[in-house]
Amino acid sequence: MLFGQPRSEDSPRVAAPDFHGLDGWLNTDKPLRMADLRGRVVLLDFWTYCCINCLHVIPDLQYLEDKYRDEPFVVIGVHSGKFSQEKDPENIRQAILRHNIAHPVAVDSDYQVWNAYAVHAWPTLVLIDPEGYVVGQVSGEGHRGLLDRTIARLLAQHRLKGTLAGPMTFRADREAFQPGVLQFPGKVLADEDRPRLFISDTNHHRVLVADQDGKVNMVIGSGSPGRADGPFADARFHQPQGLALSSDGDTLYIADTGNHLIRAADLRTGRVTTVAGTGEQTRDYAANGPAQETAISSPWDLARVDTRLFIAMAGTHQIWVLDLAGGRVSAFAGTGREARIDGPNHRAAFAQPSGLATNGRRLFVADSEISTIRWVEVDRAGRTGTLAGSGGLFDFGHRDAAGDKALFQHPLGVALQGEYLFVADTFNHLIRRVRLSDGQTTTWLGTGKPDVGTPDDIGLFEPGGISVAGNTLYIADTNHHRVLAADLQTRAVRVLDVTFSEAATHPAR
Repeated sequence: MLFGQPRSEDSPRVAAPDFHGLDGWLNTDKPLRMADLRGRVVLLDFWTYCCINCLHVIPDLQYLEDKYRDEPFVVIGVHSGKFSQEKDPENIRQAILRHNIAHPVAVDSDYQVWNAYAVHAWPTLVLIDPEGYVVGQVSGEGHRGLLDRTIARLLAQHRLKGTLAGPMTFRADREAFQPGVLQFPGKVLADEDRPRLFISDTNHHRVLVADQDGKVNMVIGSGSPGRADGPFADARFHQPQGLALSSDGDTLYIADTGNHLIRAADLRTGRVTTVAGTGEQTRDYAANGPAQETAISSPWDLARVDTRLFIAMAGTHQIWVLDLAGGRVSAFAGTGREARIDGPNHRAAFAQPSGLATNGRRLFVADSEISTIRWVEVDRAGRTGTLAGSGGLFDFGHRDAAGDKALFQHPLGVALQGEYLFVADTFNHLIRRVRLSDGQTTTWLGTGKPDVGTPDDIGLFEPGGISVAGNTLYIADTNHHRVLAADLQTRAVRVLDVTFSEAATHPAR
């Protein structure tokens, strides 16, 4: 039953199926049954943590949880993973921590609960009344208002009927979480000329400016989530990701992913300004307007070519471009359809592009949901093609081969070095290398297992961003909360000791 479709008086009520066939529970100290939830309005969120549409629903869930915190209302996440990597409870736990999810999550890796509720798409939201009957379901994002109204109505009705119980509380895994200096660093940018290393300290909601040994001399952002321009010490971000430098090296552009903004940090004056986005999430696939008046959607990475800043717009499955001189932003490549379609840029299709690199003539794109590496010519009348990877939404894995025969699993980062493109093959916990001439792909670094490993056999855990400077590849080893430096000749790896200078600890206001 869909929301908004009235139920006739003689139509049977459907009892909510119980949680059978699970691989466990997260964010709660005990398993849950439907009987335990009786007397509460229950919202089931069927999700998978790779999916940008699922991530867009999280703020709506948090809004509803906050609004009805003192009411008998419970959100239950049902994680039915798409990628094989997403079926491991520990990997899901890391995603829960990364996205600050506080409600219980059922691990439904065999789709038992998914099938019981006849779910067909991520995300899907199912509402259950206090007597244990399904009220309806809706798929996709953007349903906050409908859910809010329906929850309020159900609470009012069942308060009159006397069928409400008390609120429920759960013990979240974050209560025991201690990440260290960095918290889920998403992207890195190495500046060979100065030399500097910029680190998106994503879940500390800030960007660090360090030397290439990890000594931090500047902190951009207060460290508290939010949206605020101003001096570095006061500015606020929400889970920043991609980074790019101006031609003179004095301005750092930041993909403020959670705020749906592009920010500019002036490294001379120590101030942050907003250069693109309104703070609202767009669903416009043909945008073209003044940059500060045009909404964008989950920008994940950036690459500058002259006075144009290209944006991996994960939320609309497109590549956008910001004209830095003219102050306009527009869709550049991709229709918004989630697929692999090669051809003219305006007819191409992507699936959650999340990493960018450029040689000035082409962009190279980590097209994460189709586990494929794409290229895009930067001329407005240019074309889009495929360098390596299967191109299928459900065709992924780990295979060293050329072109379409190579397999990746949800890659998030790319970096150029000569005739090779390095790839953060995120869900395979590997760094891969792709030859530009023919797409020949080889495994370059990592064990393929999410463990710390040893200096001679380094382990990675969902690396998210990479960058090259000189003879070194810098790696944001996201779920290990660290940055690595790998020698491109010897493959020797060292862990950067990220420490703060006195000036960085107390940045000037």
